[in-house]
Amino acid sequence: MSSLFVFLFGLILFVIAYIFYGKFLEQLWGIDESKQTPAYRKKDGVDYIPARHWLILFGHHFSSIAGAGPILGPVIAICVWGWGPALLWIVLGSIFLGGVHDFSSLILSVRNDGLTVGEITKNILGEKSKVIFSLFLWFSLILVVAVFTAVTAKTFIEEPKIVIPTFFLIIDAIIFGFLVYRKSFSIFYSTILCLFLLSIFFIIGKEIPVVIKLSPLKIWIVILLIYSFIASILPVDILLQPRDYLSSFILFSGMFFGYIGLLTTHPSVKAPFYTSFFSEKGSLWPMMFVIIACGAISGFHGLVSSGTTSKQISNERDVKKIGYGGMLTEGLLSILALLSVSAGLFWSSSIPELNYPELMKKGDWIGTFATGYGQILKKIFHPKIGKLFAIIMINSFVLTTLDTATRISRYITQELFGFSFKIKFLRNRYNATLLGIIFAGYLAFGNWQKIWPVFGASNQLVAGIILFLCSFYLFLNKRKSLSVLIPSLIMFLTTVVALTIQMISFYTKKSYLLGNISLILIILSIFIIDEGIKILLQFRKGKYNLNR
Repeated sequence: MSSLFVFLFGLILFVIAYIFYGKFLEQLWGIDESKQTPAYRKKDGVDYIPARHWLILFGHHFSSIAGAGPILGPVIAICVWGWGPALLWIVLGSIFLGGVHDFSSLILSVRNDGLTVGEITKNILGEKSKVIFSLFLWFSLILVVAVFTAVTAKTFIEEPKIVIPTFFLIIDAIIFGFLVYRKSFSIFYSTILCLFLLSIFFIIGKEIPVVIKLSPLKIWIVILLIYSFIASILPVDILLQPRDYLSSFILFSGMFFGYIGLLTTHPSVKAPFYTSFFSEKGSLWPMMFVIIACGAISGFHGLVSSGTTSKQISNERDVKKIGYGGMLTEGLLSILALLSVSAGLFWSSSIPELNYPELMKKGDWIGTFATGYGQILKKIFHPKIGKLFAIIMINSFVLTTLDTATRISRYITQELFGFSFKIKFLRNRYNATLLGIIFAGYLAFGNWQKIWPVFGASNQLVAGIILFLCSFYLFLNKRKSLSVLIPSLIMFLTTVVALTIQMISFYTKKSYLLGNISLILIILSIFIIDEGIKILLQFRKGKYNLNR
């Protein structure tokens, strides 16, 4: 099978979906360009700040949602089940589930003053549901911050050449934010200038690697946590938004060169289309649908949409571009990851360093993708340079997700602990951020490995719950909700079955902590559905008011 055919298959379907299904979603939600968004209504100079152009906000949103997930998920799944099922899930999932989820969660938050989905839960399902769901979201975000901190720290140790460009990007972002928002300079020329400066520091970083010899992992974790604290409390237009916007050019460059590489090398897909339904990772359904998360649908996307993006969007007409378009773009990234390992590497080869299954046995999933990506680019760059660029690209994803997750955890801390639990000192953004950093730091120094195995299913459960909330909002506002409700039920069923399988496995292996967490998540699913049924009964009796 030609790799170019696989790429065109995904690209054409995504373009058609964006034009037609995206328009359907706009009509479903009643997009109104004349409505003032929360970025203007609640402008506070810190979190609620209208983006000067939708492309800047798209850069922030895409960089935040596209963590390592859309790359690593396919890399793992293809080796286990084959590239065919992975491709179908990425394409159809992005169009009918992930895109709907991201679009709906973004406009739902915009219609609710830019509140997080946790706080919106109170308006739809009540205070009790809000508290339980928000606690779950808070712990999930703390885990994300901890894991991404540890992963980034390890990347700095393994690839010291990326340290200088990574941290210079922070300075570069501040320069961009100052020029665009404080001096009203041209976005185009400011972008060109900052990307030029960044390219210089990529070259410097390649020549001057930064190596810490004394307890490097601990030092990098502390540095990254300090950075996350600062990024969470500063106004979004000073650091977070411009940094993510500039990072997006690294990501888009990686995608551009990757697909140009396919055109020049035009490799055939060497991995099998389908291997088997059952494997060491479990059955194709539901486990593949959990392992490939961000590339098809991810609950974290809904947290970004309702956390930072909804507070910066300047017009409802941009919801389709940023929410739906962002998800489809991430789908293209996942297809690139799929082709990097299935076409860039060999399924069986006498050269171990290019043997896909052999590389996967080492557990170095990032390295496997980077190696395959480098092979695709071998007619443009030396494979080692392509591999280094792939690692820089992934690290850019991870770091942008890290600072966004820290900020969103601060929002939920303020909403949940500060206002619902009435702990007044946690209404302050400095204290709220510090609390999250302390817990994330505790996990980052080693304990995150114990609970990370259940994150995949819990992340997909968040997506199911967010879609459930969106479908209820549509239904209660007398709009057709099946196109949102059906994806919600699919994700509920998938995650509950996955969690049940994991729970049985954990208890069998006497991993009682993971088994208990899985059980709690199953109970959470049942609770949310039960609350939804109660709401429906109240609505039919005329005893329910939306935004109660």
